[in-house]
Amino acid sequence: MTYYSKKYDVIVVGAGHAGCEAALAAARMGCSVLLMAIDLDKVAAMPCSPSIGGMAKGQLVKEVDALGGEMARVTDQSAIQYRMLNTKKGPAVQSSRTQTDKMRYHTVMKAVVENQANLDMKQTMVERLVVDNGAIAGIEDHTGFGYRAGAVVLATGTFLSGLVHIGFASIKAGRAGEFASYSLPENLKELGFTLGRMKTGTPPRLHRASIDFTQFEKQLDDSEPKPFSFFTEEITLPQLPSYIGRTNAEAHQIVRQNLERSALYSGIIKGVSARYCPSFEDKVVRFPDRSSHQIILEPEGLDTEEIYASGLGNSLPMEIQIEFVRSVKGLESAEIMRPAYAIEYDYINPVHLQPTLETRLVGGLYMAGQINGTSGYEEAAAQGLWAGINAACKLQKRPRFVLDRSQAYMGVMIDDLITKGTREPYRMFTSRAEYRLMLREDNADLRLMQIGNELGLIGDDALKDVNERKNQIADEIKRVKGTVIKPGDHSAAYLQSKGTKTLTNGVYLDQLLKRAELDYGVVEILAPAAVALGKKVVQQVEIEIKYEGYIQRQFNEIKKYQHLERIKIPEGFDYDAVHGLSNELKEKLNGIRPASLGQASRMDGMTPAAISVLMIALKSRG
Repeated sequence: MTYYSKKYDVIVVGAGHAGCEAALAAARMGCSVLLMAIDLDKVAAMPCSPSIGGMAKGQLVKEVDALGGEMARVTDQSAIQYRMLNTKKGPAVQSSRTQTDKMRYHTVMKAVVENQANLDMKQTMVERLVVDNGAIAGIEDHTGFGYRAGAVVLATGTFLSGLVHIGFASIKAGRAGEFASYSLPENLKELGFTLGRMKTGTPPRLHRASIDFTQFEKQLDDSEPKPFSFFTEEITLPQLPSYIGRTNAEAHQIVRQNLERSALYSGIIKGVSARYCPSFEDKVVRFPDRSSHQIILEPEGLDTEEIYASGLGNSLPMEIQIEFVRSVKGLESAEIMRPAYAIEYDYINPVHLQPTLETRLVGGLYMAGQINGTSGYEEAAAQGLWAGINAACKLQKRPRFVLDRSQAYMGVMIDDLITKGTREPYRMFTSRAEYRLMLREDNADLRLMQIGNELGLIGDDALKDVNERKNQIADEIKRVKGTVIKPGDHSAAYLQSKGTKTLTNGVYLDQLLKRAELDYGVVEILAPAAVALGKKVVQQVEIEIKYEGYIQRQFNEIKKYQHLERIKIPEGFDYDAVHGLSNELKEKLNGIRPASLGQASRMDGMTPAAISVLMIALKSRG
């Protein structure tokens, strides 16, 4: 095999959301990086929903941004609708979501990657990993040409043995219209990896002019949209509405009568699909009592007539898709520009990954995104950043980059994957994060920018701004807690106007702020700060005071959690020699190789008694 003359530090295979973040992170940390893609015209493509963020996903994007990633910045240059979700609930579960111009997103991200120092891009298909003495040495492409590197990140998305299904038609493709990779997954099997099969899908795209939007409810953007990135100062693109409608009994009946022609229900598809994002056939079968299901019509961009029909995903033949789509009120004349389809692909169970996302079988080989059994652009970007940082850290002999469950949503996701694995496409939820009140969207910069700065991904000026805000927040909380408000006409009139009790005795101002009827306005009216504070400072002060009791409770829970995390388990620890563990647990422990007693405690099937046995065994072995 002939090798390219240049040897790279890191090669990233796949230029989707995971691949772009991995390549940028490693390059910005000083590594020479090669980003390889089957088609460079599809860099950072959005093959499914034209949106970024959403429940828990918004938190991931903010964390990527706070650590120096690119997704949020590119989103702000391409978003055409901003919405904050769950505004009627507490700050722990509020998340940002955008509708995004998918072509602009691709164009902007590709330009960022192309102009990044230390980073080359090449269009080719990787067919084989070059491994030398158990460690990665490079890759070989489909022409037999090789590229050498000290680390490789696989971010292959749905391209490993990809198979697109529309009715009984099955097409070998990584996405509709794109080549799939069949040699690389075979090579992974030869190296000892066990591959599984998953399924996802995407709904049809409709022509805007063929839709009667008067039959749908218009959904507008937030009146005061907030940028996704902590570094964006202004939103410049026009904002477009989405439209909400419902399916009906006729549409459901059409699908029921044609289930045998669905790739999903005819038995053609073998991969496991996601429970939380069912296809239309799934909805009809699993919820037979429902007379309708929600659909959302979302624009795919400012310069295209394509409309994404969220909620109508299926794997039916084209003629059935046309029939049931047109049975929906407002879509009677709808023209399908791109049909819905299902796609199957290979993945690797992530329990065989280390906390850095480096594989246990091959040193220097990292995996990120859907190859790890996850779904979603945001989950992929977070894993890509994580893998890219760790590849750079290993080559530069720096400490590994690992965040725990109390530090970040991405720490929760990685811990879930490597500890429990996944048998269905993994998606981030706020419910997965037990310390979600501490891991809010609004404080991601306060939590993580220091770490991003230490990695070399966040500038000193940004860190200085964060530290100044931390000081302002602490000073203002101290001032509010030390300020006494006495009964009087001034306070009485204001409190009455807010529908809350007036004072009969003096109270500390923070006790007033904790009242449900009041916000930070009570501070600004009754005891304003000497110097006006910024919105970000005010927001943090209000949250910290209003939720003080809950935050303290969670802080105490984190201390207990960290106690078990500090008890490390040596890499070569002999579980078979531990008396009192069941054979089933020994097998699981030998497969997962938990790094700490805390990680072991979260394994499926682990019991308090088994944790006690492990703790005794660790102590007895020093």
